[in-house]
Amino acid sequence: MNIPIIPILAEAAGTTGASSFQPFIMMGLMVVMFYFLLIRPQQKQRKELQQRIDSMQTGDRVITSAGIHGLVHNIKEKTVVVKIADNTMVEFDKAAMAIVVKKDA
Repeated sequence: MNIPIIPILAEAAGTTGASSFQPFIMMGLMVVMFYFLLIRPQQKQRKELQQRIDSMQTGDRVITSAGIHGLVHNIKEKTVVVKIADNTMVEFDKAAMAIVVKKDA
């Protein structure tokens, strides 16, 4: 009826040492997945939109973040004058432009 306790304790200690790092590895993999699936694509979209806003010219079609469609009439340093109807011009911040479509396209 003697049960050898030492081999059981050694075996248990060996498995707990390896499994203590497993949650950290899984969390690290999740962070990497979130970066490549969510953060990186959003950064690319933001950079592309900023490039389109910087290269905006008179006559381009735009849609603002409020959903207003119009044509670029005049571009200032930080604002854009958009023609939304005949004889109707509205001035928006450049940051309010959600979609810019070149007049060539």
